[in-house]
Amino acid sequence: MKKKRMKSVLLVTFTSILAVLFIFPLIWMVFTSFKTLSESLSSAGLFPNEWTLEHYQTIFSASADSNMVQWTINTAVVTLMGTVIVIFVDVLAAYALARLNIPGKKIILAIVIIALTVPGIVTLFPAFYLFKSVNLLDTYYPLILPYSAGTLGVFLIYNFLRSFPQELEEAAYLDGATQWQVLTKVIFPSIKPVVTTLGVVTFLAIYNDFLWPSLVTNSDEMKTLTLGVATLVQGSNFVNPAAMMASTVVATVPALLIFLWANKYFVKGVTNSGIK
Repeated sequence: MKKKRMKSVLLVTFTSILAVLFIFPLIWMVFTSFKTLSESLSSAGLFPNEWTLEHYQTIFSASADSNMVQWTINTAVVTLMGTVIVIFVDVLAAYALARLNIPGKKIILAIVIIALTVPGIVTLFPAFYLFKSVNLLDTYYPLILPYSAGTLGVFLIYNFLRSFPQELEEAAYLDGATQWQVLTKVIFPSIKPVVTTLGVVTFLAIYNDFLWPSLVTNSDEMKTLTLGVATLVQGSNFVNPAAMMASTVVATVPALLIFLWANKYFVKGVTNSGIK
């Protein structure tokens, strides 16, 4: 009994140390953002001697070198619209593959599975030249539309629907429900954890993407937060660690809150989808 308890104590101690090591850079980032310029350059301490909101006020001011407000708006539009489109398209595609008699369904499913193995970077330049040929660069279209062609969500939802009891759907049909009503009133509430998982994964992928926005945007007004914060390193904030950390905190908080809110759905969705 003592040996078992000792192992538990050692395991908890070891994991706690690892957790602190992983979270320490985030803690340092937050506290540094509240330091003055001189202190951020000279002090190696964790806590500020003099707390200030100057850098947060500066990056959101109209006269700032950074266009943080516009970048935040761009990121909100791109991530929300991209996530909604992905969920809508993937739910319909997975339902069609799982329930409808589509010619060549097995071939389509095989293509979906094969597409999961294709690295995303392979499609970057073909997609770039496609949008360039129709003069849509530096607009919202190339920042949103490419994400709607993801196959991960189709595969996750399809796997869940394979084990979903069709008797519930048949009972709804007997009660006079249409196919759309069966999908929205019977199936969708049951696949909510899987859809939430897909939404979180898609949101974070779009939110954190840097390479694709850097290819398809030219103007400062069309940058997303990830791209905008990265460009600050090349600007005047390069010599202002506190301002750099403040902008990084602003870019990090939304994604962190979304993940914490959806964490329970994320775990449940991965389990229900059949991914071990």
